[in-house]
Amino acid sequence: MDGAIDLGDGFSAATREDWRALVAKTLKGGGPETLDRLTADGLAVHALYDGGTVAAAAPRPSRAKPGWDIRAAVNHPEAAAAHDEILGALAGGAASVLISVEARDHAGLRVGSADDFGRLIDGVLTDIAPIALDAGPMGRTAASWLDAAAKASPTAPLAFHLDPISAFATAGAFAGPINGGIAESARVAARLADIYPRASLFLASGRVAHEAGGTPAQEIAMAAAAAVTYAKALTEAGLPMAEAWGRIVIGLAAEAEPLSAIPKLRAARLVWARLTGACGVAVPARIEARASGRMLTRADAWTNLVRLTCAGFSAATGGADAIVLAAHSEALETTADAAALRLARNTQIILMEEAHLGRVDDPAGGAWAFEALTQDLARAAWDRFTAIEAQRGLVAALENGALAEQVAQAREALTADLAKGRRRIVGVTDFAPAEPTPGAPPAPDLNKGHVDPPAPGPDSHCPPMRPIRLEDLVP
Repeated sequence: MDGAIDLGDGFSAATREDWRALVAKTLKGGGPETLDRLTADGLAVHALYDGGTVAAAAPRPSRAKPGWDIRAAVNHPEAAAAHDEILGALAGGAASVLISVEARDHAGLRVGSADDFGRLIDGVLTDIAPIALDAGPMGRTAASWLDAAAKASPTAPLAFHLDPISAFATAGAFAGPINGGIAESARVAARLADIYPRASLFLASGRVAHEAGGTPAQEIAMAAAAAVTYAKALTEAGLPMAEAWGRIVIGLAAEAEPLSAIPKLRAARLVWARLTGACGVAVPARIEARASGRMLTRADAWTNLVRLTCAGFSAATGGADAIVLAAHSEALETTADAAALRLARNTQIILMEEAHLGRVDDPAGGAWAFEALTQDLARAAWDRFTAIEAQRGLVAALENGALAEQVAQAREALTADLAKGRRRIVGVTDFAPAEPTPGAPPAPDLNKGHVDPPAPGPDSHCPPMRPIRLEDLVP
């Protein structure tokens, strides 16, 4: 055949007025605006968008190759079993592992020394299968253990994930002054930066706000404020400005609602670009997205498979560089079996290898609704971030309780939505199983772990932002 076929040939171009007339006919006289709704941040989600509602597009993800890092979570409490899980995850298709290390007020596997940690990752080629840490208040200690275990692989793209702010915000307390802990973490990070040029050092996370019931704008704002705090600490520890920003990863929650989750990741990149631009550097954002814990349910836990699949889709479409999906049984507070771990891993593999989500850098880019929501959320998050900075930064906003109060208000709004039926949870508010899921066993004693040595001075305290489950908010 010669030439191209115009599929629209013979059809007149539809105008906005044509669409409005069809909507009015369907709604018996009502316009598209009657279908509009508000997000948790008070942002309008319109039923009808056009190019006139869209500003500049969000920056593209920083992926060096198609796809993303399929990161398997490992938190079995016994080191021998955790070692087998690590090797099994990597053999089964994971590209990296996130190791959760037990500490006070922080669940995870029990590791007591650098030798223990070395045995834990024995057989892992860290230069091609990176290790990421989730160590809460013992971040520096766990980082030293990973350093000792990976010292033969200086080119390994490790993720040390130092994040004392999240540990402080969650627990409501910190051994020694929190600012001293941040400074000490930065000094450790600066030493590691010389040894591991490809490693990330700090995780600037807003997940604490999300898991406590916060909104997307609150989550992004907290992550941005943490990034500024850590970048300042790294430069004071001797790193150049560009390298300081380049060693920080953004931590966000992957949610099951694409219309909320995709703009959140895209808006975070916009906020990051404005932050780094203000510092005179051009460093692309790197985002680690972990499945939202608050969305998972104990009742009919199998429904979590759908939530996790939607969360993985949203994180991949939003441009996450690494994605961690939990086992569907995580809310039961039991140790995930091999089948649950395989489902969590294979969900991502199917999204990447069969749904081909990684073949396009920014699948939502150019879609008017997603572009408009991205811009609106970025502005709302920036306003919240500047409000935090006006209080002398994130640490002060945590200590004076301002951020915790805002998150508490968002949590109360969630509770009201659940009570009035505006928000529904399959397996809880709707289609509850005939037989309830067996109750979870008593929580283990977590006070056997370590914490980092405190800096000189009094302990720090703040109103804690404890994680919640949405199903527990149902009246």
